[in-house]
Amino acid sequence: MSERKFNLTTDPWIKVIVSDTNQELKVSLIDLFKNAHQYRQLAGEMRVQDLAIMRLLLAILTTVYSRFDTAGQLYDWLIKGTDQFGSDAKFDEDYDEEEIEEDTLTTWHELYQKGQFSNLVIEYLKYYSNRFDFFGKHPFYQATKEEYDSLVPANKAVAKGKGTVAIKQINRRVSESNNSPALFSPKAGEYKNEMPIDELVRWVITYQNYTGVTDKTKITASEKFSVSPGWLYKLNPVLISGKSIFETLMLNLVLYNQGEQKIALERPVWEFASAKAYISERQIGDLPDNLAELYTSWARVLHFEWSEVGQATIFSAGLPKIESTNAFIEPMTVWRQDDKTGKYRPAVRSLKTLSKSMWRNFSNYVNVQTANDTQEPGVIKWLRLLKENQLITRNRLLTLVSIDLIDDGNATSQSPTTELYDDMSIDIGVLFDTNNVYYWPARIEQVIDLTQKIGQDFWIFARNLGKMRGFQKDGLTGFANQLSTQFYYGLNEPFKNWLASLTDEDERDPKIIAWQNQLRNYAFNEGQKVVDTSSSRDIKGIITEHGLQNIFILMDQFKFNVNLDLKKGR
Repeated sequence: MSERKFNLTTDPWIKVIVSDTNQELKVSLIDLFKNAHQYRQLAGEMRVQDLAIMRLLLAILTTVYSRFDTAGQLYDWLIKGTDQFGSDAKFDEDYDEEEIEEDTLTTWHELYQKGQFSNLVIEYLKYYSNRFDFFGKHPFYQATKEEYDSLVPANKAVAKGKGTVAIKQINRRVSESNNSPALFSPKAGEYKNEMPIDELVRWVITYQNYTGVTDKTKITASEKFSVSPGWLYKLNPVLISGKSIFETLMLNLVLYNQGEQKIALERPVWEFASAKAYISERQIGDLPDNLAELYTSWARVLHFEWSEVGQATIFSAGLPKIESTNAFIEPMTVWRQDDKTGKYRPAVRSLKTLSKSMWRNFSNYVNVQTANDTQEPGVIKWLRLLKENQLITRNRLLTLVSIDLIDDGNATSQSPTTELYDDMSIDIGVLFDTNNVYYWPARIEQVIDLTQKIGQDFWIFARNLGKMRGFQKDGLTGFANQLSTQFYYGLNEPFKNWLASLTDEDERDPKIIAWQNQLRNYAFNEGQKVVDTSSSRDIKGIITEHGLQNIFILMDQFKFNVNLDLKKGR
């Protein structure tokens, strides 16, 4: 078979939507960075795939602009080594963090004002192009046969043919092992293992971030370890969405990590001397000290063997799970504090929380207290820094996006079951309100609490109806939960519209009262829908220890509770 080539820097593989034509296009890395301002968004097979690829793009930008300014000059606080792109540069100890913050903010602002990335990114990609070749001597996101064999037990070597994963398992839309067929797959039969190279590249990047723990082969290590399910898989991701790929990348481009961790030189996986050199550091399981390495971290050592007809056999060996406790270098996750230890871990979502929309967890994303003592997502802290330095306009909407892949809850597989996407838009002046007396985030959180109290009133109404219909225990709870889910589903759009309408110049109370009135009308309408579809048995009712109970009495009780709670909320 002739030598195969596919280089991510020059061959098209990234799916985007062109802003002017609204058409899908496949572009290379170089094309993307040249024309990011002309593309609206990434458009891969799944949103989690887009997120994984976006973090790869951010790793490139973070590496380049944490070393060089927009003119291509190495920052004064870095001491140049022998590598022209600064991979071996050292920090000058005579400089302090204030200078680093000032310089990186200046670079960010100049890029943002220009509206496109400097040519230095293109030059960097050309310089490292051999590390982005999917079939090269250093195959992208893979190990060579010799490296793979040296990293796994002898009985798991490539020649033994063990420890393989199929393409249909790497494809997260299928996620099918040879033992467990996927029942609702977008591909059937033998086609599940067929895939063009550009799509395979996208899925390999995704798989390194969302892996699961079904495969059995591990790298050789001196101590036992838990296999990584993929770093992104165990986050509760949040990002900022812009009007173009350029703006989205810029809003999430954290060039200064605000003292969360000792400043270290950015080092993406392709800057390591070899895959084996990367694994020797990665196998410890420690949290990387730089963002580019974290963004490009592997969950598996992968090796591809290609047949004469171009069919791939993929060998996979598990790597240790990266420690995520107090991992504040990660900017794109929501955090949850352990009440006992006081430490923070990513607030991973589960199947039990699928129906809870992003806005209902408002305080996870936004500091709702005037005191700065909560752990906000890093991208929010970064935007706060940009606003404080007047680098982004005051009156503009920011769209916070949550993209998540939920596993099956089985500790021995952690197979993907559901992809979640949610968003909410909020004015930047509201998000970072400086009015301590009429602090918008605190008032919004109060409104959400009240809204959820009305939601609880509706759940009680539904549960009482279920009781009247003879439901018991799990059936009763399931009935109430189903109606409650529908209630909140219909509430999502009006609440998000209200949230997006707020500005820091608004009088708080009139805006809040307007929402309360809208909420009352919505709640009563939803209750009336239940009444309108009630049966003759619901109308007739039943005799309880408290007397007659029917659908009309339940509705009156519901209205009373709603009015009472709204009165208390004023």
